[in-house]
Amino acid sequence: MSCKHYKNSPQKYYKIISFATFVGLLYACSTTKKVPDGEYLLVKNNFQFEDKKEPFDGELKDYVQQKPNKRQLLFMPLSLWLYNAANPKYDTLLNEYMTYPNELRNQKLRDSLFIKYNMKNSVGKSLFFDRLYHNWGSAPVILDLTKTSKSAESIKKRMTYRGYWDADVKFKHELDSSAKKAAVNYFITHNQPTYIKDYYYNISDPNIKSIYQQKIRETLVKKGQILDQTILEKEVSRINDVMREYGYYRFNSLGDEVGFVADSLKSTKQVPLVLEIRKDSLDSPYKQATIGNIDVAIVDEAKDFPNNTRQDSLRGIRFHKTDNSYDSRSIWRAIIIGNKQVYDQKKLDLTKRNILAMNNFSILKARDSLRRGGTSSPNDSIVDVTYILKPLPKYDLKVGTDLNYSEVLNFGISPSVDLTTRNIFGGAENLTTSLSGTFGRIVNPKNIDNRIWAYEISAQASLNFPRLLLPFNYYKLIPKRYSPTSSITLGVSDQSNIGLGRLNFNTGLNYLATVNDKVTHRLTLFNTQLSLTKNKDAYYDYFVNDNAIREEFFADYFAYKPSVANDFKAGLLTIDQVSQKIIADTDYLNGLDQQGVDRFVAFVGTLVNKDRQTQDVLISSFIYNFIYNEIGKKDYPNAFYFNGKIELAGNIFSIFNQKRSDGGVVTSPERTIFNIPYAQFVKFDFDFRKYFKFGNNTLALRQFVGIGIPYGNSSNMPVIRSYFNGGPNDIRAWVPFGGLGPADSQVDERVRTYMTDNLKLTTNIEFRMPFNDMYEGAIFTDIGNIWSLKNYNNGYGDEFKFNKFIRQVGVGSGFGLRVNIAYIKLRLDLAYKIYEPNKPEGDRWRLKHLQPFKPTLNIAFGYPF
Repeated sequence: MSCKHYKNSPQKYYKIISFATFVGLLYACSTTKKVPDGEYLLVKNNFQFEDKKEPFDGELKDYVQQKPNKRQLLFMPLSLWLYNAANPKYDTLLNEYMTYPNELRNQKLRDSLFIKYNMKNSVGKSLFFDRLYHNWGSAPVILDLTKTSKSAESIKKRMTYRGYWDADVKFKHELDSSAKKAAVNYFITHNQPTYIKDYYYNISDPNIKSIYQQKIRETLVKKGQILDQTILEKEVSRINDVMREYGYYRFNSLGDEVGFVADSLKSTKQVPLVLEIRKDSLDSPYKQATIGNIDVAIVDEAKDFPNNTRQDSLRGIRFHKTDNSYDSRSIWRAIIIGNKQVYDQKKLDLTKRNILAMNNFSILKARDSLRRGGTSSPNDSIVDVTYILKPLPKYDLKVGTDLNYSEVLNFGISPSVDLTTRNIFGGAENLTTSLSGTFGRIVNPKNIDNRIWAYEISAQASLNFPRLLLPFNYYKLIPKRYSPTSSITLGVSDQSNIGLGRLNFNTGLNYLATVNDKVTHRLTLFNTQLSLTKNKDAYYDYFVNDNAIREEFFADYFAYKPSVANDFKAGLLTIDQVSQKIIADTDYLNGLDQQGVDRFVAFVGTLVNKDRQTQDVLISSFIYNFIYNEIGKKDYPNAFYFNGKIELAGNIFSIFNQKRSDGGVVTSPERTIFNIPYAQFVKFDFDFRKYFKFGNNTLALRQFVGIGIPYGNSSNMPVIRSYFNGGPNDIRAWVPFGGLGPADSQVDERVRTYMTDNLKLTTNIEFRMPFNDMYEGAIFTDIGNIWSLKNYNNGYGDEFKFNKFIRQVGVGSGFGLRVNIAYIKLRLDLAYKIYEPNKPEGDRWRLKHLQPFKPTLNIAFGYPF
């Protein structure tokens, strides 16, 4: 082929080269490239249930000894492709090469293996890409017929363990000789399970028997249940925890003191079951243990205790320290156990958690053991406890960058610098100072179809105390086991997001008490926030849609009153002054036709938006937060979550009778502190979540109810405490401030976009389906809206009414993909508007307008709820 011919027909050869490249890639990526002749690549295990399906059937796949190669990239076997991309002649060599430690894998080792495998011509080759492919890839899973048989046996054993003694498991191979691929079909028949006919208990020790009887309502084993060994295991674990809570140290620690006996002689379908708790020897009865010595050492090295320490004691706890850097009282508060108390394993676990939560120490050793007396045998009723603690460094500097999302800032990057200074006053108090910035893209207020860059820069200081800052002894009111802590915060932030931007100052006194691993109480006193709006005069420059409506209405009014137009053009009247004249001109307003009234309602909406967006406000509130959380607890597969928050603001400032502000164009004058209006309101937020597990799948339900009630000095909720719709954690078919609500208002969407309100209802339903360890799919529906609690006669029609609100909710549905990357869950949700209440009657169902390739895209991290 001549160069001339190539230059004359370049497209022809590009196609040939592209086709050849494509064929080469297909060959390299072929999943069966390295499957030997006569063998088969296992591509799938299928499970077919012949009679029914039980809730535990999803776990049966774990008992199959051979599983297909994992799929990663868009559900394709990337690791297998990588392995196949390596030169096959080096496979045996590289298999041996990878058995050596990392430090020995060098060119010298490769050369010796080349010689061993008669590849002298390859001596000196790095095999960089072959090693890379081989290391990152995974070898093809070749079907092994004997493992299939063993897998069927394992599945049957598991079903027997689950109570299906007569279960039957068969299998069949599907072999494709031409493709060199195979699938295994397992045919599973449960048949009738074995039930617990009667349930008895045989407990020889009267004290143990009495405790068991007190807690018998909590037993997991009941008459009429399927005889499931996993339930029996959980019951044994529950009994162990109960007995250790009642002081029986290391009860059943070897696992031979608690067991179940099933009598299957008469029947294998209805079996009597007996719980037995016994000791091997009657000469060593169970004894309740008490806490003896409690030693807490604070040292730099474990060897410094006890010889290089000085001892003091506080309320039965012996402290051993090399210096007086830490006040003993600060550590005493974290120690939940007490001398001569009945042994309780939960208190020991909680003590360790409290010590680590102080963020002042690492635990070099935590030991509890029976005290040894004068003989070689230990005393079996006194437990001595020792904690050896090492102080963490005085200063801890962290520099990092996070990826984050929020309702307004959908996706952003947040660099931060945090400095922790420990033990400020000698009582394990920590001062944390941080400087951070968040930069990302938001909806452009000048054009809601576009996004612009936004930022927030903040500085925060938090002084944390491992106790409650109260002027009295609170331990009788709040027990030590609640691990109460306090913090004082002070911060400032400068943000530019939906137009004008804000300068915020905040401070507060926070209390935290953790009742147990599920229940938490948070209380904030004097939570004070000062929010100042920047660039107020530039409102109409940023919110151009509001400005367009204002100009339209001004033009109409100027035609009615030319004198006002002349004064406005001459600079004698400002925009706000003209707006006030229009609002007060009843003759003009009474003469408007219906079209004019609609325009006026939209115009008033722009004025409300302007007053609220440019509002300076001072908020001082009391906040109480109650959290109940079963998420992530192994004993709660169908977890429940509740977060309730109450905020009461402005009552302290209400005792001041300062002069009133001038108010806005449509808002009333308000009393002020330092010429800044203060807000008065009460706000309730309730977040309910329930999760149902179906094998590996999860149905997640969420209901959010938010109510804000302004009163006293406030006629409206501050915009920074109001509700809006849209975003990746809300109603995903709408972007934040995307035009949904309030209610089914027909106000011009250009104005309605930035309206907020003081009542919010949101219902979310999501079904999550894991494809493999890396990918998870989801389908979801989001329902909700915002409303006003009362009719402000603004023409919006946004008042909440029980007989109307169902028809006023927005509905969005869609599907999503979650990708687990290291410890991060990247979420992509594609959502579509199904029902849009702000459209005219008869055009609210949007199915006929659905555009599959134009969804609302939400990118976020973590689950939405």
